[in-house]
Amino acid sequence: MLAQPALEAESTLTDRFQTTVPGPVRQALHLGKKDKIKYVIQSDGSVLMQRAETVAADPVLDQFLSFLAVDMQKHPEKLQPLTNSMQQSVAALVAEVDIDLDEPLSAEDE
Repeated sequence: MLAQPALEAESTLTDRFQTTVPGPVRQALHLGKKDKIKYVIQSDGSVLMQRAETVAADPVLDQFLSFLAVDMQKHPEKLQPLTNSMQQSVAALVAEVDIDLDEPLSAEDE
């Protein structure tokens, strides 16, 4: 059951399916120019709208991933499927490793 709304607002779609986010919604979500909005469609057809959190890009990781993408396009013959043997080897390597991805890094890990 949905909670009673604290505020309701409307906007109109243009011919190009664009709309202006009403001021009270922008204020409630702390939206500014160029911010992104996330829409979550519920199974009952209702839609939740929230501010999309931006994740800072890692320039080193971005360069590495770009390198991999270019290399895969240039040399597709080098790509190999992950075999059962490879998968078992990786599983054995990390079987005893316990990681909490939500735990903050220690000072020495940063």
